[in-house]
Amino acid sequence: MGMPVRITLYAPDRAAADAAADAAFKRIKELNAILSDYEPDSELSLLSKTSGGGETVPLSPDLWTVLSRAQELSRRSDGAFDVTVGPAVWLWRKARVVRKLPDPAALAEAMKAVGWRKIVLDPQKRAAKLLVPNMRLDLGAIAKGYAADEALAALRRRGVTRALVAAGGDMALGDPPPGKPGWRIAVASLEMAEDDVCGHAWRPQPQGANAQDPPHFIIASRCSLATSGDLFQHVEIDGKRYSHIVDPRTGIGLTDHSLVVVIARDGIAADGLATTVSVLGPRAGLKLIEATAGAEAFVARKLSDKTEWFESKGFRRFREKASSLP
Repeated sequence: MGMPVRITLYAPDRAAADAAADAAFKRIKELNAILSDYEPDSELSLLSKTSGGGETVPLSPDLWTVLSRAQELSRRSDGAFDVTVGPAVWLWRKARVVRKLPDPAALAEAMKAVGWRKIVLDPQKRAAKLLVPNMRLDLGAIAKGYAADEALAALRRRGVTRALVAAGGDMALGDPPPGKPGWRIAVASLEMAEDDVCGHAWRPQPQGANAQDPPHFIIASRCSLATSGDLFQHVEIDGKRYSHIVDPRTGIGLTDHSLVVVIARDGIAADGLATTVSVLGPRAGLKLIEATAGAEAFVARKLSDKTEWFESKGFRRFREKASSLP
């Protein structure tokens, strides 16, 4: 799925640790063969090739789970989340390489195949039909969280419960490390360069009337966490910064310089919500978070020389107190 995966775990001995990690990575490899849009022979890619043909395609349990959850989030967000955005995303992937905006005519043509209502799911048959030609499904904004969930479940089946699975910017958190209240997760700042999001604290100074004290570290366990934004994947074209996240309603890369952190009950929810909040913006995005059981979020956004911070009502309980910082 075009991402690195790292697993941290506690086990009684090296043999148990290796066996559990092997099982988790095997599960991720299985899911890559199902959910990746980079692999031409993945189940997802083969489904995309049926678009416009009138065929109803039976889905594996994994693809059904991810697509049905994706469609529900599309409905709840009125299309701000949309896995059919693939044709536009591929044009923007090329734009990031050549540092040139997608051709308007090509983008307009691509957008004819975008729209979450162009997928029809059949719950009885657990099957899908793609209604128009040239659709390209892209699960990049939801499959990583599901893969992290499933890898953590594979570890638990091997008796390893104290574990953290990090799949790109998505994390599935098991029981906390021995003697700790939870996993201590550092959150990147908007001022960071191309560094590892997991290795740095957040240290901007609050600015403006809407600014709040930003978190330094998050302490959490038995939940999932996802980050979204343009910190590490963006391109500057003609003096304007474009994110790798494409608004499926317009086909244009987001231009907000922002970071979203979502904590939710499972990775598939956290992953999808993080992207959705990025697209909706902080105010509308946090309304969606507040309406989602078990979800909390933090948003940082920089507009010109002003940085704003927003958070849901319950996010504060995950922050590590400043007095406990080293």
